[in-house]
Amino acid sequence: MITTYEEALDWIHNRLRFGIKPGLERMEWMLEQLDFPQQNLNAIHVAGTNGKGSTVSYLRNMLEEAGYKVGTFTSPYIETFNERISVNGKPISNEAMTALVQEIKPVVERLEHTNLGSATEFEVITVMAFLYFGYHESVDYAVFETGLGGRYDSTNVVNPMVSIITNIGFDHMAILGDTVEEIAAEKAGIIKKEVPIITGAEQVKALDVITEEAKSKQASLFVLGKDFDIKNYEPLANGEGFALKMPYGTFEHLELNMLGYHQVKNAALAVMAVCYLKEKKKLSISKEQMIKGIQHTKWNGRFEIVNEHPLTIIDGAHNAEGIDSLLSTLRLHYEDRSIHLVFSCLNDKSADRMVQELETIAASITFTSFDFPRARPAQELYEMSTHHNKHMDEEWKKAIAYVKEKATGEQDMVVITGSLYFISEVRAFLLK
Repeated sequence: MITTYEEALDWIHNRLRFGIKPGLERMEWMLEQLDFPQQNLNAIHVAGTNGKGSTVSYLRNMLEEAGYKVGTFTSPYIETFNERISVNGKPISNEAMTALVQEIKPVVERLEHTNLGSATEFEVITVMAFLYFGYHESVDYAVFETGLGGRYDSTNVVNPMVSIITNIGFDHMAILGDTVEEIAAEKAGIIKKEVPIITGAEQVKALDVITEEAKSKQASLFVLGKDFDIKNYEPLANGEGFALKMPYGTFEHLELNMLGYHQVKNAALAVMAVCYLKEKKKLSISKEQMIKGIQHTKWNGRFEIVNEHPLTIIDGAHNAEGIDSLLSTLRLHYEDRSIHLVFSCLNDKSADRMVQELETIAASITFTSFDFPRARPAQELYEMSTHHNKHMDEEWKKAIAYVKEKATGEQDMVVITGSLYFISEVRAFLLK
């Protein structure tokens, strides 16, 4: 019998031993036992290689600005496990989390006696989110971020009002496939019959796959750069400015407090989705509320300044596309700085390419590792590097201390990047 939050969390994490098991049969079985909470939701579904969390955050902030109660399901977490299931940006309480586990545990145990097998950790958390938003909190809108891919992702049992595919890049290739077409096909698996799809995907081959899937599902397709477009982009001192031209009118000036052109694209996708829903009378929101919501959005661990002396930025650039966005943002906003990098990543990432890219901007680069089952040893990263000023320490706290000691010049800045799991630990430590 589970009675405390610690026991509830242990029970959830214990499901990790069942690994990743793509497929929706277990989800459908459990949700049927719980009286289909997902059918009770006005949902928005977000997939893509990068930018999902930020896009979810832009959506939430706009809807919240209009007075709505908004549930969000995201992963991984940066501060606390509970933030994966949040309402209006506030993580589920320990008490509510414990009560949810008590409610679904018998269902999960009954599932184990069927031929469908045991539920994974991600499946359990996803079911909890559906139950919490659908029956316990009765949110006005729920925004779901896929965990992996799309077609067989646990969240893909939802029937949304609109779906978003942020972009297509090379990540989780062992599961999703080696080519742009294969990865795009997995992401495009979230497209539902007659449910509009909005995408920022840019590769011709990826767009061909998404277009074909949308056509087969009679789903309206809106492509960034074709059906709606970013205009008059300008980097600002503490953010980004741009205009947005859409089939539903134009925003002459939008401002973000988050840095990077990739954030402009994420925001554009979110604004387009909200404007579509407004046009279809699925929600009521003013232009001013959307502008304010976009401007108020921040997303922890994404190009976040955590210290001024020396200027220290953390960024969860956990794959090659994330590194590209990080470098682009640094070149846009900090071109005159001497950048000292600290980097750690997981075993299943294309580390060699990431290291090569980071070296192009680094005055120095320090490799480290952290306590996580799939964390890559610092030694391996160090050996991949050909940088003239490289260093390594398997202990990340020592690695950061070393770099901070070196970054004493007026133009010096420290950028700590890599796995989101790594950034989560670093952020908690630096903001203590």
